[in-house]
Amino acid sequence: MKDLQPNKSAETAQYWIDCLQLQPHPEGGYFKETYRCQENLTADNLPERFDQSHCFSTAIYYLLDAPNFSAFHRIKQDELWHYYAGNSGLTIHVIRENGDYQKLYLGNQPDKGQSFQQMVKAGDWFAASVDEADGFALVGCTVAPGFEFADFELAKRNILLKLSPQNAEVINTLCIE
Repeated sequence: MKDLQPNKSAETAQYWIDCLQLQPHPEGGYFKETYRCQENLTADNLPERFDQSHCFSTAIYYLLDAPNFSAFHRIKQDELWHYYAGNSGLTIHVIRENGDYQKLYLGNQPDKGQSFQQMVKAGDWFAASVDEADGFALVGCTVAPGFEFADFELAKRNILLKLSPQNAEVINTLCIE
């Protein structure tokens, strides 16, 4: 871990960004890959949607701080989210392949409907936002087979609006293209 200034508090996003050496993520927020399995599966041993070999699994730290958001995107694998720390819960906004919209609540307050883990299915479009206006959430994401940027697709607003026009407000708020 990076040396920290003694007066930095674990109650701030910047503390975790510095401590964990997180970098900006293309979809928004900050991340660092923490695990990449050294064993691989060839493309022939994976579902047809994969056109290259992948390691068995990967994991990252991911930090999101308000007013930033994780823009709508999708990947070819299921993605398991884990809540670690922060002063806010996180909402994962999911638009399924049939256009249905769902919110998944990630956090440490089960009495408010939050869970320490949430899963987004392969192929679903998803975005995330912190629940508190000046909050942040430090989470983790685990993907199997392992994540490759070739599996990542950033949503285009017009495509999502055609898929799910009844959810125009959330799409317009959480798309960057």
